[in-house]
Amino acid sequence: MTEHDIYINPLTTRYASKEMQKAFSDEKRFKLWRKLWIALAESEMELGLNITQEQVDELKAYAEDIDYELAERFEREVRHDVMAHVKAYGTQAKSALPIIHLGATSCFVDCNAEAIMLDEALDILLKKLVNVMDKLKNFALKYKDLPTLGFTHLQPAQLTTVGKRATLWLQDLEMDYENLVHLKSCMKLRGVKGTTGTQASFMELFGGDEEKVKKLQELVVKKMGYEKVFGVTGQTYPRKLDYNILCVLSQIAQSAYKFSNDIRILQNMKEIEEPFGKKQIGSSAMAYKRNPMRSERIGALARYAISLPMNSAITASTQWFERTLDDSANRRIVNAQAFLTVDAILNIYMDVAENLVVYEKVIEKHIRAELPFMATENIMMACVKAGGSRDELHERIRELSMEAGRTVKVEGKENNLIELIKKDELFKPVWDKLDEILDAKNFIGRAPSQVVEFIQSEIEPILTRHKDLLGESGDVRI
Repeated sequence: MTEHDIYINPLTTRYASKEMQKAFSDEKRFKLWRKLWIALAESEMELGLNITQEQVDELKAYAEDIDYELAERFEREVRHDVMAHVKAYGTQAKSALPIIHLGATSCFVDCNAEAIMLDEALDILLKKLVNVMDKLKNFALKYKDLPTLGFTHLQPAQLTTVGKRATLWLQDLEMDYENLVHLKSCMKLRGVKGTTGTQASFMELFGGDEEKVKKLQELVVKKMGYEKVFGVTGQTYPRKLDYNILCVLSQIAQSAYKFSNDIRILQNMKEIEEPFGKKQIGSSAMAYKRNPMRSERIGALARYAISLPMNSAITASTQWFERTLDDSANRRIVNAQAFLTVDAILNIYMDVAENLVVYEKVIEKHIRAELPFMATENIMMACVKAGGSRDELHERIRELSMEAGRTVKVEGKENNLIELIKKDELFKPVWDKLDEILDAKNFIGRAPSQVVEFIQSEIEPILTRHKDLLGESGDVRI
């Protein structure tokens, strides 16, 4: 049997980075288990239990040397992954076998390791998120002055600028960044709690000495590089943690989805395109096509990521009393796949944001087609200032606008409203001012200033805070 004979998850073969795949690998998980067992044994020794330094040293000697085949054989026998790895570890570190996992439940290694893996995976997403923000910042500043049609209800509306529109994408990511940073600030380990969270087994080991039991948890958590633990737990850490994490990942996916949809529409309009490789094929049949494959892939992956928090919500809400095992198989899939999916999304987002192609002449052409209608108020006011009657001017502009609209919609010709105005004596006082009135930059308000102010006050502080993370580029694997 080869990899072509069985189902292979496309998140690993096509989409997610190797970095994120390693973050959820067996190697990562089981080495964390061994690190936790070492921290537990060493802390128990320091607090007076009958554990020797030689036993701890032997555990440390085999911390990185996992015999996976042996662990798999044990698991087939005992049907318990944690005990299989205890046996495999003890086969190597023979003197330490009696004290490995002493007083602990399976969730001591499983939950604490999972929390660490999730926390470190958030760091990977944080790095990629700020790099997307940096690329959008550069794009927004470059095109802050370039007028473009705004759209409400997907209908032409008041002008904005290409750069100002990019700040809308950027602000979505800023909100995601804030939520991600807050989430990381709240990350906690399960700690050393025993089978139902009461620490009863450790109370027995330490002869009822509560202070030593509390100190044990403090020492273990510190050795793992953390300070915070959940104040109380059942057998597992609260599964609402998974839900909270997947909600933040969903929010990132939502932001990327909105961006990708905007780019797909703009590419249809031929105003802005995502990058397109020199040998890239847009269609197997229509050789001329330049399909927005990257943006479409963002949308496809985002749709999946957005659906996942509901899964974790159901898991969190169906954990009976102190624990039920119907979370285990589910979480092995959903947590890792959520991170792999959003990792892939951000990889593509980085690539697209850094390499967007803007067609300024097409944008200008679309403005010229719509701006005469938008400029009628300005034309009318200029005529009033020259002594004209507002009511009379308003009615005449309405009539000419209807005529120009028919020319565009029925006859399929260019918008000729300005030509009609130039032939109408009622508007003669402004004929020589029409070019000035129709300058697109008169209709973009404070858009350029808003771009600069927003980036300086809200985005630059974030990028400065994480300047050591910047410089990444997106990688579209296939």
